[in-house]
Amino acid sequence: MAPALDRLLAGFKAFRARYFEQRPELYEHLKRSGQAPDVLVIGCSDSRADPAILLGTEPGELFVVRNVANLVPPYQPDGQYHGTSSAIEFAVRDLAVKHIVVLGHSGCGGVQALIAAEKGGANPDREFIAGWMSIAGRARAALAADTVHGHDESRHVEQAAIRVSLENLQTFPWIRRPAREGKLSVHGWWFDLDGGKLWGIDSPTDEFKVLA
Repeated sequence: MAPALDRLLAGFKAFRARYFEQRPELYEHLKRSGQAPDVLVIGCSDSRADPAILLGTEPGELFVVRNVANLVPPYQPDGQYHGTSSAIEFAVRDLAVKHIVVLGHSGCGGVQALIAAEKGGANPDREFIAGWMSIAGRARAALAADTVHGHDESRHVEQAAIRVSLENLQTFPWIRRPAREGKLSVHGWWFDLDGGKLWGIDSPTDEFKVLA
């Protein structure tokens, strides 16, 4: 078997020893009672930004949906395929989560593709990425070309894309209503791979500030 798969199997054995041999009561409870997470995390598919690892959670604590650049599409119940929206719907309407966290990160490849597309440098061989990233098109379009560049430009667009996803969450009526009633809270977080810090949108100032 390939070394990468051997590593995964070893990891599973360690997981099984930790949770099924040393702490069997946890999965007995989860099996008997079902899942009841308080938090939905909408994260990026990037292998460096796994929400469960970053946030140090136990099985059953998070309901996670991951996609390219942690994007939330607008509410569009048109009968088409909507993987992200269906996961959000299940978390909110069936699991009744109390918090939604849109978790972005620095060095996001999806955002780099968005920036390249806005500059006319999209990869013509890719069939899906540009269309998907167009969800956050206004995050790049709102950035003045002579304001920031390079690393700062990427960070600006990554954080602006999180704001776009937060705005799109409010287009879902069954999110907007409980959010207004104080039964559901929505958060925008950004993980800095360079500094190892977690940033979040501060409610009073509406600016990203270090959380941890």
